[in-house]
Order: sequence, then structure tokens, then C-alpha cells
Amino acid sequence: MIKHGQFPGEIDEKGCFVRQGDSFRGWVYADPKMPCHASIGRYHLYVSLACPWAHRTIIIRKLKKLEEVIPMTIVDPIRDDLGWRFTFEPDPVNGFRYLSEAYKATEPTYSKRVTVPVLWDKQEHRIVSNSDDDIMRIFETEFEAFAGDHVDFYPEPLRAEIDELNERVFQTVNDGVYRAGFATRQHAYEAAATRLFETLDELEERLATRRYLFGSKPVETDWRLFVTLVRFDAVYHGHFKCNIRKISEYPNLFGYLRDLYQVDGIASTVNFDHIKRHYYITHDDINPTMIVPIGPAQDLTAPHGRERLTQ
Repeated sequence: MIKHGQFPGEIDEKGCFVRQGDSFRGWVYADPKMPCHASIGRYHLYVSLACPWAHRTIIIRKLKKLEEVIPMTIVDPIRDDLGWRFTFEPDPVNGFRYLSEAYKATEPTYSKRVTVPVLWDKQEHRIVSNSDDDIMRIFETEFEAFAGDHVDFYPEPLRAEIDELNERVFQTVNDGVYRAGFATRQHAYEAAATRLFETLDELEERLATRRYLFGSKPVETDWRLFVTLVRFDAVYHGHFKCNIRKISEYPNLFGYLRDLYQVDGIASTVNFDHIKRHYYITHDDINPTMIVPIGPAQDLTAPHGRERLTQ
């Protein structure tokens, strides 16, 4: 018997999960002469604390100290048949009840899956972007004049290497856990899970000699990886059957995860209640009983010992 899977429209004939592309890829420019330019209060960020893609944008917004520049609203962690709901926090911009209303306001014929994050333009009353990659990069570069911290997560000398590792991590780790978890045939699951752990093993070795992926300071790639690692033992290990090893069983990766978690302000962006309730309740095709596990017991505030690595 062939299962249709959690998102039937994104499962191919081989049982592989193929994520839909981002539908809105507009850009915000630093140049005030551009129609869609960076400014205080013009843009609003809609996110879920459960979603790793949204979590990336929350982190960059936090670390760049853009909270007062770009307000943010959090949707309910439970996504029902009508999608993401504004029942955790009301929508202060448009009074929307569902995030799908933002999509319809931007493109009335929109019919694909509604995703987070969403960067909304209050002036044009439309979505600028629903691409976490683009939103991260916009926050990193185009809002620099308004940032409270000018840390550079995309340094010019490393950009080619960052882009290359970003792609590798996305394909095999960030999306790899979903390709394993949403697969509807055994071989599709095994291929995705195998690639996932091959990359985790490589990253474990890489982090043996350097504190972060590119040396002594975290860059964009570190935060892209972090959002998957922090959810791994709580969700992906069991719920998505990524169970060859836990992240807590990797000495370097687990220390690295704790190191990033303990960066000032980051712990406040992690909400395990939202994360676990979203996955275990929303994915009823995978977890039909909708029982939310009480574990795992892990202390992300424990000393990480990564300071010894000077590179």
C-alpha cells in the first residue's frame, strides 16, 4: 500500500518529499531611492516559533538588534486545515485570522501551501518575501544602517564558501530531516537518512578543530545549521525516524549546539513547547494519536568547553 504522505502535492512518484519553492522573492534595498527600501516600521515579520525556516529570520533579527525596526508577530504552533492561525498573538497589522489571508491579499489565486516566515510590506499591503534565505540576507545586509549591532554574518572573503556549505547543509540536513520524515517509501527514507548522517559525521569532524564552521566567529551557516540541531533530539530523531544517532551523542556537535544556544539572546528564540506541539500534533499522518512526548532531558545551558578552540 502506497501512502500519500503529510503533503501529497510534494511527494514524487518515488515516494520522495520534494519541497515546494518559495512563491514570493521580492527584495528590500538599502538604497532609499529604490521603491522597496529599508526603513523603520514599514515591514512586519510573521513567524512561527516552531518552524526552523522562520527561526533563522528570528535569530538574525535578534542578533542584528532589529526588533524595534521590524516588528514581529507569532502564529499559533498548531496548524489546522486552514493553515497558520493568529490565535497565539493577534495580527496587529491587518487583523488577519489566518496567514493565508496575507497570501491571498498578495496573489488572489494563490493555491499552494502557506508557509512561514513572511515579510510583509505595510506600505504596499503585500508580501515582499516568503523565502527565509532572502529574508535572512535582507536583514543581514540591507538593514545595516538601522541595525543595533553591525556583526557581519556574510563576510566578503568567505561568501563563496558560505554559499557552498549552505547548500550542502540545506540539501542533506535542514531539508534532509524532512526528506526522511515525509518519505512515503522505504528506499526514499533510507536514502535521505543516510545522507543526513553522512553530513552530520562530516560536520562533527570539522568542528573538532574549529569553534564554529568557519573559525572563531559564527556566520550565517552556523545559524542555518543551529535551527535543525536544536530540534533534532526533541523531534527529528523520533518523529522523523532520524535515529542512527542523537545530536547529544556527537561530542563536538552537541558542544557546538550548546555554544550557539548560549549566545546572548538566542535561548529566548527557542520554544520547545511550540516546537514539539507543532510537529507531534500537526503532522497527524505521521503521529495520528497526536501525543506529545515529554522528553528529551537535555541541558543546553551546561558548559560547552568550546572556548579552547581558538580557530
